[in-house]
Amino acid sequence: MRRPHRVAVLLVDPVVGFDAAIAPTLFGAAEADGEPLYEVVTCSATGGQVASTNGFALVPQAGPEALDDADTVIVPGTRNAAVRRDGRLDDAVGAAVARIPATARTVSICTGAFVLAAAGLLDGRRATTHWRHADALRALHPAVDVDENVLFVDGGDILTSAGLAAGIDLCLHIIRRDHGGQVANAVARFCVVPPWREGSQAQFIEAPLPHDDSASTAATREWACAHLQEPLTIEQLAAHAGMSTRTFIRRFREETGQPPGVWMRSRRLDRARELLEARTLSIDEVARRSGLGSGANLRHHLRRGLGMSPTSYRKAFADREFTDA
Repeated sequence: MRRPHRVAVLLVDPVVGFDAAIAPTLFGAAEADGEPLYEVVTCSATGGQVASTNGFALVPQAGPEALDDADTVIVPGTRNAAVRRDGRLDDAVGAAVARIPATARTVSICTGAFVLAAAGLLDGRRATTHWRHADALRALHPAVDVDENVLFVDGGDILTSAGLAAGIDLCLHIIRRDHGGQVANAVARFCVVPPWREGSQAQFIEAPLPHDDSASTAATREWACAHLQEPLTIEQLAAHAGMSTRTFIRRFREETGQPPGVWMRSRRLDRARELLEARTLSIDEVARRSGLGSGANLRHHLRRGLGMSPTSYRKAFADREFTDA
């Protein structure tokens, strides 16, 4: 049996307490057949206690040596003065970051992006951080293409997320990418969070919230997810929400950052991926149950979204399950 994928969480003093707990919680909950899929260790640049920005301190499990054999390194948000004000790494943090293997996947949550940027890892790349700090990141590191209008950016070997709860979305995205929708959804259920928010979804920047639940499209979105196999129209969705079509489309965009049609297509593709991973249905039946209609339509959207056919996608997860067993 292969060893679990090793995730090292580098806590940079003072660390954002909420961010620090995300990766250990989510990756620690990922299992297959009762066996952990990840081995998660928290570490600091000195091996010592790390203050948080939330009135408590954290005692990491290890020092920087934990980075040496990490498969994935995650840097939560920080208010470290050298990083956030001067755009540089102090000696201890710089030495720790230098230990990250070239083969490791490197991830930042929220203002952890400032650490990756100060190390030069984001130069020439698109990246994100909390919308409130995007201008500061852009000013300190003009070589970074900062996009504050998304929840996370998946650059393959380097991934960055927006603020706070967007780190949950990114970790679920990584788990989904590594082990498929069923594992990611199980982790989401355990953590009682939505299983999927598209990375391109807008951050909620100073957006007014509805005054009451009746003014939200949330219930309709939940209803739509339970009826993906039906040919739902925007008019039907608006009627379910008790809104005019124009009001529904406007409110939907405010809450999700996407038009209803784009959001529905993404949810249907998510459902199709889950059904393909189960490997028990034909391609045409997967398309029907996910609401994509035909195998040809499923092939079109999967190729456009992921660059592979349904058969290739199914085979990729079959091979991954066999390798990880």
